[in-house]
Order: sequence, then C-alpha cells, then structure tokens
Amino acid sequence: MTMLGLSDLQFALAVIGLLILILVAILNIKYARALRKANASVEYYAAERSAREPTFGAGFADPIPGEQVEPLFKQVALPVFTIDPRIDCVITLRFSQPIMGSEILKEMHSWEDLSAPSSARWMCEGFNVDHDSSEAWGLLVPDSSYSELQLAIQLASRRGSIGVLELSDFCSRAQALALTLGSQIDMPGVTTMLDKAKDLDFMAAESDIQLSINVLFDEAYPWANLDNLMRQRGFILSRSGRTYDYFSNRAPIFSSSDLNPGKPVQQLTLLLELPLVSSEERAFERMLAEGLEIAQVAHGRLVDDNGINLSEISIQSIRKHLDGLYENLERNGVPAGSSAASRLFS
Repeated sequence: MTMLGLSDLQFALAVIGLLILILVAILNIKYARALRKANASVEYYAAERSAREPTFGAGFADPIPGEQVEPLFKQVALPVFTIDPRIDCVITLRFSQPIMGSEILKEMHSWEDLSAPSSARWMCEGFNVDHDSSEAWGLLVPDSSYSELQLAIQLASRRGSIGVLELSDFCSRAQALALTLGSQIDMPGVTTMLDKAKDLDFMAAESDIQLSINVLFDEAYPWANLDNLMRQRGFILSRSGRTYDYFSNRAPIFSSSDLNPGKPVQQLTLLLELPLVSSEERAFERMLAEGLEIAQVAHGRLVDDNGINLSEISIQSIRKHLDGLYENLERNGVPAGSSAASRLFS
C-alpha cells in the first residue's frame, strides 16, 4: 500500500496513464509545429498564385446553382524530343554530295518495324543544306537536300537497358544504309554503348522516385465537395475522370491517385514523379502546400503510408533526400525535368 491508499498495481496504472497523456500531448505539439512551418509554404504559394493572372480559364469559380458545369481539360505542352548523345547511341552518315530526303526515306522504309512498342525509341535527323531552311538539323523532309544524317537509338528507359541483339540490329541497319547511299559512317563500338546503357539504367533505377503525400479525412469526404475543392485549388480533372493533375507552365507537375468518381473519399493521395519535374518548380513544396490546404478545408490531416501523422522531422528528411536525388541527376547529365529525363524515365 502507498501513502495515498493505493495498491502497487493501481499506482503503476496511474503512472502509465499519466505518461501516455504526456506522450500524446508532445506528439500533438510536434505535429502542430510541423503544420505551422508548412503553412508558411502555403502562404508563400498562395501569394505567388494571387499575384499571377489565372491561367486555367473559365470554370474554376464556384458553379452557379442549377447550372451544369462541363469538365475542363488542360492543353498539355507536348515535349519535342531530339537526338541526345547523353542517352542515345548516335551514328553519323556523311555524304560527299547532298542527297534528297525522298531517297533516304525510301531506303529507310523497311525500318518501320523498329517502331514497335517493345522496341527502344529511335530517331533520325538530317543536316538540311537548302538555303531556305530555317533550321539546319531536323526531321527528314522528302523535297529537301541533306549533307549529313544522324541515326540514334535510346540506350535505356524504365523498361531497362537496350539488349545486345537490338543494338546490334540497329547498327547493322545503319551500316547497310551507309553502303546503299554511298556515305561515310561514324559509329561507336557496340560494347562501349552497351556499357553506357547499363550505367544509365543503374543511375535511373537509383533516381526513379515517386513521392506521395496522403490526406486522410476525419470522415469520408463527399465526391462533389472534393471535386469543387480541387477545381478551386487549380487542379484539372483528367480525361478518365478518376485523377486530378496540377499544372505549371502548361505541364503537370503532380497528380492525385486513382479515385472512384461519385463515391465519398476517405483518403486523397498526391503523387510526384521526381525525375520528370525540374527542381526549379519546387514541386514537393507546392504539393505539400496543396495537401495542407486541402486537409484544413476538408477536415483532414497529412499522414505517411502507414497512417501516422506526417511530422516535421519526416518532412525535413524528405527535403534532404530530394536535394541528393536532384544533384545525382544533374551530375549524370540528365537534369530532372529535361527532355533527356523525360525520355529516360518513360
């Protein structure tokens, strides 16, 4: 018996209960601090967005009662891919006299089988010697003349590195084309290119990161309310009607996970494909800010993949990890958000 008249067991239980209350209070304080710091990002981007002229067009204001609102789809700026020695095996053909594009295209007609989905991406560009041409290097045009030709095949992608048979077949076709057109050929060694492909694939595997932020609602949030909130925040409903995209400079920088239209949503997950977005976009900070704003409006909280509140320590750890990944991509000559990265991580 203790001096308070409690048994040892009762006293121990009272102490344990008190410790639990203290621990819960500490966790709530830490989470509140994390929210306050992240709110600074929300205020920053809110001010930034209000200072700019809206780019999403009509339809994002609150709908007029009784008026049917048609879904809007953002016009995406399609990337323009060109030959890139950083990720391509490049073979150059040089002609002693300019040759018409129509003749080259005729000889390359049989190359169409290389465009199968299972094949590596390949490209062909010619050096246009016509005086009225606006650009020297570009895609082949039948009625233009060319003094040089570049043939390139991509060495790696998310499917892995190019295989020895596929690369050898491409090189053999290039050699046959050079022989037919009577041109000189400058071609790297197959072994060298295979080694480069493996290095690219290893680097890509290390950097192919998808970040997620989860908004867990206290109660399942009605679909109509979520749809209205997402549109007000500047998200665009995809053509499938099941995901939302957040755009910057006419390109999506992060999106939502797949949702079930019409049904209440218990959790919303925002996803960021790290290698596909330039570090200058500050995509993680913007995704975090949007997640916090949605959580505050819809009565939710940010959690990790295990359902535990996202802490300040976790956020700082993510930021540090991101800096390392961006630096690794830059160091390997494939900056995040570049055309080379878009091709490598496709």
